[in-house]
Amino acid sequence: MIRALVFDFDGLIVDTESALIDSYAAIHAKHGLAFDRELFLRNVGQADYSFDPWHAFEKRADRAMLEIERRKRNRELDRLLPILPGVVALLDAAPAAGLKLGLASNSGHAHVEGNLARIGLLDRFAFIACREDVSSPKPEPDLYKLVLNRFGLRGTEAIALEDSKTGVTAAKRAGLWVVAAPGASTAHQDFSGADLRLASLAEVTLPDLVARFAAQR
Repeated sequence: MIRALVFDFDGLIVDTESALIDSYAAIHAKHGLAFDRELFLRNVGQADYSFDPWHAFEKRADRAMLEIERRKRNRELDRLLPILPGVVALLDAAPAAGLKLGLASNSGHAHVEGNLARIGLLDRFAFIACREDVSSPKPEPDLYKLVLNRFGLRGTEAIALEDSKTGVTAAKRAGLWVVAAPGASTAHQDFSGADLRLASLAEVTLPDLVARFAAQR
């Protein structure tokens, strides 16, 4: 039986990934510098950027102050973000179906739980695993294994909902079924590792998901 849904956060519940990139773009524009959006898009889903996000600035530029500016703009953008389609319907249906709800994110608790509280979804999740809870973030399976261990489940008893290749890889390594619903910042990625790819979570109902994966066990 399928006994749990495990959600990613950024880009799946709300599109914080686009807001993050837009915040960097805004600071570059403010200082009159070109912004390489494609470079940032290639790193969406990772716990940290694999490059200096301020490389367009002079070496003497105060990166700490730039980051303060960016975070301020990022918070302003985050406050405007709506819940993405299909999320609430799955959250509403899960308790009645006897499914536990977990969350596994490469972001920190303050970011994830702050945004969940803002949109009224914090109390929906029985357990939230974030990057500071494990030694290795996604694409390693640690976050998903932590959720499974807390719920006392095997991987095949849970469905992961992800929007990035990094997240899909992590969930598959932990043995979960994986549904990919990429957003604007991740649609270009390779999702061949997912068990199901959707344009939006609104395309599927919980009974359909449970039936699909229960039949494949």
